[in-house]
Amino acid sequence: MPRSRRRRPEPARDEDSFERLLAGWKRSETKRGHEWTVQPVSGAQAIKDYVCPGCGRSIEAGTAHLVAWRADGVLGEAADLAARRHWHTHCWRIA
Repeated sequence: MPRSRRRRPEPARDEDSFERLLAGWKRSETKRGHEWTVQPVSGAQAIKDYVCPGCGRSIEAGTAHLVAWRADGVLGEAADLAARRHWHTHCWRIA
C-alpha cells in the first residue's frame, strides 16, 4: 500500500505563541487606569499549571481561566505579551 504524501502539522514553536494567543477570542478592559487585553482559556486548552497573581494559588492544568496582558505598555505589543499572566476568572473580576 502506498504511503500518504500529506505533511503532518508541526508542533507549535515559541515564536508561534504570539500569533496563537492573538488568534483566540479576546477583549479589552480597563482596570486601575490601564488598558488590558484579556483572553479566556478553556479547560481543554489549559495544559500547564500556573500561579494566579491575584490569590497566589495554583491554576491547575485543565482549569478554565483568563490570560491578561497590558495593551498600553510603552515597550510594545511583544513585550506586553511576554509579561502576560494567567488569572482565575474570579480573581481577575475582583482585582
